[in-house]
Amino acid sequence: MKLLVLSNGHGEDAIAVRIIEQLQRHSTTIQIAALPIVGEGYAYARLNIPTIGKVQKMPSGGFIYMDGRQLLQDVKGGLLQLTLAQYKAVRKWGKTGGKILAVGDIVPLLFAWLSGADYAFVGTARSEYYIRDEDGWLPQTSKLERWLGSVYSPLDRWLMARSRCKAVFPRDSLTTKILQQCSIRAFDLGNPMMDGINVESRKSKVENRKLEVGRQEDILTLTIVLLPGSRSPEAERNWQTILTAITEVVSSFYVANFSSRLPIKTHLRFIGAIAPALKLDLFIEQLVEHGWHSQSSESFEIPIADPDALVFTHNNAKLLLSQNAYSDSLQVADLAIAMAGTATEQFVGLGKPVITIPSKGPQFTYAFAEAQSRLLGCSIIMVQNPQQVAGAVRSLLQDPDRWQQIKENGPRRMGNSGAGDRIARCLLERLHI
Repeated sequence: MKLLVLSNGHGEDAIAVRIIEQLQRHSTTIQIAALPIVGEGYAYARLNIPTIGKVQKMPSGGFIYMDGRQLLQDVKGGLLQLTLAQYKAVRKWGKTGGKILAVGDIVPLLFAWLSGADYAFVGTARSEYYIRDEDGWLPQTSKLERWLGSVYSPLDRWLMARSRCKAVFPRDSLTTKILQQCSIRAFDLGNPMMDGINVESRKSKVENRKLEVGRQEDILTLTIVLLPGSRSPEAERNWQTILTAITEVVSSFYVANFSSRLPIKTHLRFIGAIAPALKLDLFIEQLVEHGWHSQSSESFEIPIADPDALVFTHNNAKLLLSQNAYSDSLQVADLAIAMAGTATEQFVGLGKPVITIPSKGPQFTYAFAEAQSRLLGCSIIMVQNPQQVAGAVRSLLQDPDRWQQIKENGPRRMGNSGAGDRIARCLLERLHI
């Protein structure tokens, strides 16, 4: 049996690949092809999955919904011609008798329906948490959104309720529950985004620490992972903002440690988790400009499995720069300073807090960060500028109750690992592939 996987973004490609890997593990006869609607499908190429139809990288990188100017650039770059060519490819596939797995939002879902084939849908982009939580509607939810009754539009739900849509896999339990109430065949199997990220992570040193005033004999090593995003040149601009923030953090804690303004003496350790595709030289240059000095890694115990990690120091604080230990970096960190999408969600899924700072984008704009804070709830502390980060860190250290809430909130919002395998098994049954 043949299966075509449709996805519309780099993150969606990665989620699709996690499911494909599990499908291939369970079935040796299934023939899988892919059509990345956004980008060129490098994730599929690494798995040797052939692509059909036309693929093309657009100027916006897939963030056209955030800015009308981005959409205009994409139209000038051939978006309409690309969409037409992809539609024809999907229709041709549908006539072969194959099945379709759509991963992302309404775009691949609509393509799947237009194909005429049976299909399933993995909804990565929408969650009921954007407009409500377990206690009811969020205050900022509009009357229209409440009247519509779901974060998914009537058209979304219509497409998911068609008889040819054999299964829908929402990203969390709350969304599954709401879709099931709409008579949609929704299955609560988890979020593949957490696959490969061990939710049973090492217990945070902070969450087990009684932050009681007067325990001056204690020393806490606070590890903060820095997540600037994965797309250039935005990631480099975000890194500049993050370095401004941690300069304030280092100065603040350096003074506080000596003036006894903290309940526990705190040593700071940062881990810059830089995407492998980015040029590290630009990040190093900015570190040096902010007063960080290179140090031999031999004199420092590195808590991540990256022999190529670089070490920098500033006012008794240490910073590791790594491009090869992303999962380790999330595991060992107590909290994150992030200006990223997927990485932020994965860190929250580990039950840990994230401080975010909106930027000019194109991805991590104020609108994106605000929506992300609704999606992830109390796990996100959004500040308006980098100078406010130090105060947010100190506030967290002095609030163990909030730390416990964050620990419980993360897995509830993001689910446990292993979703790719559970979805693959369900697909084999529901699509008869």
